[in-house]
Amino acid sequence: MKPHYILLLITGYFGVLFLISILTGKEDSNEAFFKANRQSPWYLVAFGMIGATLSGVTFISVPGTVETAQFSYMQMVFGYIFGMIIIAYVLLPIYYKYNVTSIYEYLNDRLGSKSHKIGAFFFLLSRTIGAAFRIFLVALAMQYLIFDEWNVPFIITVIFSILLIWIYTHRGGIKTIVWTDTLQTFFMLSAVILAIYFINDKIGWSFSEFFASEELKQYNKILFTGDVNSKSYFLKSFFGGIFITVAMTGVDQDMMQKNLTCKNLKEAQKNMLSMVSLLVVVNFVFLLLGALLYIYINKFGLEVPVIDGVRRTDLLFPLVAVKSGLGIPLAMVFILGIIAAAYSSADSALTSLTTSYCVDFLDIEKRDKSIQKSLRKKVHIAVSVILVLVVVLFNSVLERDVITGLFTIASYTYGPLLGLFFFGIFTEFKVKEKYVLIVCIVSVALSYFLNIYSEDLFNGYQFSFELLGLNGLFTFLGLYLIRKKG
Repeated sequence: MKPHYILLLITGYFGVLFLISILTGKEDSNEAFFKANRQSPWYLVAFGMIGATLSGVTFISVPGTVETAQFSYMQMVFGYIFGMIIIAYVLLPIYYKYNVTSIYEYLNDRLGSKSHKIGAFFFLLSRTIGAAFRIFLVALAMQYLIFDEWNVPFIITVIFSILLIWIYTHRGGIKTIVWTDTLQTFFMLSAVILAIYFINDKIGWSFSEFFASEELKQYNKILFTGDVNSKSYFLKSFFGGIFITVAMTGVDQDMMQKNLTCKNLKEAQKNMLSMVSLLVVVNFVFLLLGALLYIYINKFGLEVPVIDGVRRTDLLFPLVAVKSGLGIPLAMVFILGIIAAAYSSADSALTSLTTSYCVDFLDIEKRDKSIQKSLRKKVHIAVSVILVLVVVLFNSVLERDVITGLFTIASYTYGPLLGLFFFGIFTEFKVKEKYVLIVCIVSVALSYFLNIYSEDLFNGYQFSFELLGLNGLFTFLGLYLIRKKG
């Protein structure tokens, strides 16, 4: 598929998003931007959050991991179920009780203003890195498919990607995103299902034949219970899935901001439980796609793309969909899917970062109403510029599949958030706030040290995503040590 045809397709797609933003952004107020006036239907939020949870990272990176990790990713997905239950029945009632705009306002009420800002800082750090990972992935795919042939520098591709997000979110904010995420989730899931159909058709299989094939059996092992030292060991992945869900959804402003646009707590809980049910099925379908991609390239003699000496499994899906001669329909389906997947998480990240900085650091709701809107818009632009710089940095240093990099960073940066929130929920202590930042930094440093030296210290043991829970535990214990007596 020619690059200029791909660009026309992208233009048409964003034309639809801009139309939605015009319709939903008529009320250019902070209440609509931050909370969508608390009027979002729960089923729209649930469906849209599928796309935001999966994002372009899952769409491209998860299929690429199947070659080495098989279907072990499902072990972590099973943990998602229990993580979502904790969010629905422990965290959401607190957020609705306190009627927060930013969830870190709870830390202010419970532990104090410094704890509030430290929690918000770790979110800003975590989500900036996470959003940059996701934008990096879509920019990498667009560079590979379109802009390399025109000799466009990567930084221009990144600026173009983030500019598109800014244009359709700068007025309506979260109110716009609830609707655009619904559309983008539909495109993403349709793309995966149609891709499986087209590739099977090229091989000459029906879906049932693919499912029963010997080739699939080489990739579809789910449970890894043999070697406790291995990163793919079942209990590590399962509990890691719980910790990642609670951290990257439950104490993350980006994901919770959508939940808080629901009319009441009961509808927000319906949203969470229905979403996780779909999430299990959808992740399994992504892994099936990954197996099918490797089966296809092995049958037809293709190779995973190598860029600057690095084997980029993240580009396996783009290679098969667009550059392997499978036809224009699959290429169009893939382009729409990757754009929808990447932008469904990146747009809400830009909005949530703007919300958190405005509410948690600038106290925008306490400022004169005449400057609130202009202040929010300036922050929105500043966050966009920061994301451009971080994505360009990633392009220089990242040498592994994005999904692994994303969760590794999350293990360090989300740990203090887990510790802060659960100390606030499960104890009645106040803390000596001048020591809170030290506790958080020490917790991250301890986690990093254990991860680096775990094989030497614990007879070959390798930490997986359970490191996130351990990081949170270190923070919790540190806060207990600096508690105020009485």
